[in-house]
Amino acid sequence: MVFKKMMSAFGVGGPSVDTVLTNPNTRPGLSLDGQVNLLGGDTPAKIEQVVLGLVTRVEIEGHDTEYAGTVEFHRMVVSGPLELAPKQQLAIPFQLPVPWETPITDVYGQRLRGMTMGLRTELAVARAVDKSDLDQVAVHPLPVHERILDAFQRLGFQFKNADLERGQIYGVQQTLPFYQEIEFFAAPQYAQTVREVELTFVTNQYGVDVVLECDKRGGFLSSGHDSYGRYQVAHADADRLDWTQVVDGWLRETTSRYGSMHAGGFGHTPAYGGHQGHHGHGRGPGVGGMLAAGALGVAGGLVAGELIEDAFEGDLGEDLGFDE
Repeated sequence: MVFKKMMSAFGVGGPSVDTVLTNPNTRPGLSLDGQVNLLGGDTPAKIEQVVLGLVTRVEIEGHDTEYAGTVEFHRMVVSGPLELAPKQQLAIPFQLPVPWETPITDVYGQRLRGMTMGLRTELAVARAVDKSDLDQVAVHPLPVHERILDAFQRLGFQFKNADLERGQIYGVQQTLPFYQEIEFFAAPQYAQTVREVELTFVTNQYGVDVVLECDKRGGFLSSGHDSYGRYQVAHADADRLDWTQVVDGWLRETTSRYGSMHAGGFGHTPAYGGHQGHHGHGRGPGVGGMLAAGALGVAGGLVAGELIEDAFEGDLGEDLGFDE
């Protein structure tokens, strides 16, 4: 599959950039491969550099407001200075590593409502930088992510929304300035104690920190509150554990404690390896209902109407610069 977009970088008569992705689908820890094709304009041009950047939309909370802003979270220079003759064609191959913490945008072929991701090409000519060439990218879950999301679905959780929050989770090693929250409505068997669950994955080359935040219901004499848990699992455990049982245990443990941390804070970080996933510590949203109905035979889920709206349409598309 080839994903292609042609943009004139500097107006009529200027050089053009054509970014071609061999495949716009990838996973955390893998790469995006392709090439940047340059086409000279009517006059010679001195290209200072060609840069690729992964961009997404992040929720930013202020004192009294909350808004979404476009954030470039990973970039790579694919070419230094070069001269481009009139009408000259030049192809620059690239292999862009995808950070382990890159948020998931697609599950079983369906876009998660609220998520967007793009690869932006910058072409700098004589100190002028054009950032209008932007291609959609789909980031799919790793096996351990899929097993956990499957477990939420089997337990009856229904997907609500996903977004990226600016900030750091206390006690978790992060390299990106934001983290993903996948939000679920509580499954029936948890509904008496929990209204919603938020699920966060913070991934590295060894495994995943799974962070759960449960919005607990208030009782007759008590108000509702959030409780948190964090659990670590190794990539190697993806096919070794009964994930429905593991996730159910996480949820019951998390909801049994009173959460006093703020902004996802945690006290300690155990090591990866072994079967750390059995007893965890996590903060995050559930993923059951976000799975595509066709993929798992579940009615509803991501394929229901506006839940799979194209994240690049409307205001969001304009914000990131995608063309229709």
